[in-house]
Amino acid sequence: MDNRGQIQGIIFDMDNTILKSTIDFPAMKLAIFDFLVERRILPDDLPIERHTTATVIELARGQSLSGELERQVWDIASRHELAGMQGAGLEPGVRDFLDAVRGKLTLTVVTNNALPAALHALRETGIAACFELIAGREQMSALKPSPSGYHYVLERCPHIPRSGWISLGDSWIDGKAANDAGVPFISYQTDLDVMESRGVAAIGRIERIRELHAYL
Repeated sequence: MDNRGQIQGIIFDMDNTILKSTIDFPAMKLAIFDFLVERRILPDDLPIERHTTATVIELARGQSLSGELERQVWDIASRHELAGMQGAGLEPGVRDFLDAVRGKLTLTVVTNNALPAALHALRETGIAACFELIAGREQMSALKPSPSGYHYVLERCPHIPRSGWISLGDSWIDGKAANDAGVPFISYQTDLDVMESRGVAAIGRIERIRELHAYL
């Protein structure tokens, strides 16, 4: 699919795509997994290495996670997110790229992080105002790899057809969400064979954010 010259909007992942995140994602996943195992919601032999925090939580939701226990799970995630957002910086070239396309394209963010943590990090790095729409997990019915956050963006930007978007992310869950929403996906610094092993179709891969210009 070659939509160059027709692109009107970009959906960015946040952590390790536009922000240089220091969130310890493995530690967050393990803390949530241990919490769920201790309460006998998930089995202790779950192959956790095959999962992300998001897929662990979705599995738990399918096994009766609700109410107060779910709130406690999100509290664990939020603590790790806020700690990791302290002093977060930008990926190389992000500010220059955003300055170059701001006002020409609709720029949005879809992140599995809580919206307050995402807004804090984007404001601290001085780029929050570049985005017309920022969707955190509060805006989703399910976390990525669900396409829920992408649908949230598409529904609020009805003037842009799906073919007028591209999305950028570093993880297979970003690619899966984009694929299922019908939005062309570009892999950021993650090899395409890794994406393919997870069933993700990408229209390309970039190593530096400035390379995204070639897809516009």
